[in-house]
Amino acid sequence: MGRTASGKNLKIRKYPTFERKEDERLYRKQHLAAAYRVFAERGFDEGVAGHISVRDPVWEDHFWLNPLSTHFSQIRVSDLILVNEEGTVVQGDQPINAAAFAIHSALHKRRPDVHAACHAHSVHGKAWSVFGKELDMITQDSIRFYKSHGVYKQFGGVVLASEEGERIADALGAGKAAILQNHGILTVGQTVDEAAFWFLSLDKTCQTQLLVDAAANGSGLEKKIIPDREAEETYRNVGTPEKGWLAFQGYYDEILAKTGGDFLR
Repeated sequence: MGRTASGKNLKIRKYPTFERKEDERLYRKQHLAAAYRVFAERGFDEGVAGHISVRDPVWEDHFWLNPLSTHFSQIRVSDLILVNEEGTVVQGDQPINAAAFAIHSALHKRRPDVHAACHAHSVHGKAWSVFGKELDMITQDSIRFYKSHGVYKQFGGVVLASEEGERIADALGAGKAAILQNHGILTVGQTVDEAAFWFLSLDKTCQTQLLVDAAANGSGLEKKIIPDREAEETYRNVGTPEKGWLAFQGYYDEILAKTGGDFLR
């Protein structure tokens, strides 16, 4: 599958390599800004709620976030705010969401393998979160989260305390996603592209679960759960970091074309 009929190698997109950390910083910021635009297109914005972060590759205990009151659809690279692990703004001149810092700082400290995290109050994510349950493995797409998502079975109000961020990190564990009861959903990844795609997929998976459960309720229809053996094998094809990064590239291309690259400024 890696060659054409004439024997030439196919051009498979992969995360680029960088000679300088500063070049990787720019790449991460560009894809972070793109992720905000993609989220706006799908209605994942709601006032000042919701945030996406990416770790800085030069200062690895710092991360980039959105400014507090800029709409996702307007965010550009030049708007992004760099904060350190104490929450002090290092680059930028606007405040950040305090809840964003409480959540993202805990995740970035706890998981050095995680370079990006996404949280928003998407409609389907919020709706499913009310049940405080993990998702059933009922579709090929839901298997992206097979044994890699947890549930934070508590609602502690707006996340302003570092202790609440730590509890969310506990619920996430070593996985890629967490359902925050009565709140919303959260995803992480080795790249912002991966984390953003997991979020897009998780919200749709929550929607599918809601539809299936509604159809099954009182109908006598039985849900068919995918067995562990098939789920484990399928996960290797749909749930790895490389698959998540690759899956987001089409969204990046789309938002680049739609905006004429405005977010890169």
